Amino acid sequence: MIRRPSGRPPHGPTSCARKADALLACDFIETVTLNGQRQYILAVIEHTARRVRVLGTTAHPSATWVTQAIQNLVMDLDDAGCRARFLLRDRDGKCPAIMDEILAEADIKTVLTGIRMPRMNSIMERWVQSCRRELLDRCLLWNERHLRHALREYEHFYNQHRAHQTLNQAAPLRPAPDPITDPGRIIDLNIRRRDRLGGVLHEYSHAA
Repeated sequence: MIRRPSGRPPHGPTSCARKADALLACDFIETVTLNGQRQYILAVIEHTARRVRVLGTTAHPSATWVTQAIQNLVMDLDDAGCRARFLLRDRDGKCPAIMDEILAEADIKTVLTGIRMPRMNSIMERWVQSCRRELLDRCLLWNERHLRHALREYEHFYNQHRAHQTLNQAAPLRPAPDPITDPGRIIDLNIRRRDRLGGVLHEYSHAA
């Protein structure tokens, strides 16, 4: 499971702490590592901020594992000051009943999608497609440890650097930069690129 390091700094300007009554959505993603092991990734996304939290990955998504992941989520939301009211998910059998009980204790109501109706959870499904296209389908992931590392890198990239049209080209935890209107600066514009995961992900920024 992907654990949040202690002493993590507060979330950014578009964090859930500045939005009341947030709507969350979650889903499992399946992938297979090069050692032949099937892995199950559990992730949650905030509808408004588009901030994603990768709760962990495991080869055995037992009720105990899912329960711990949801407990970690509830604590993370509390630390961020997030007042989520609903969590949208499908009817996956890997989600135990106690999961909904833990959320209910945190005043988060679970809303189930219809059977074979992925469009009811379209924002989460869209993130799953992005994760597959931008990460899982482009990486040779050796084992669970390597997958956890790649997911941490992608979560940071998605929340801090990846521009979102829905957010007017901002990232979930980073506001959009001020537009450059000076023609002289545009002509001499210097862009730096930082590669993550050996060049699978690219981060661009203006050079100082």
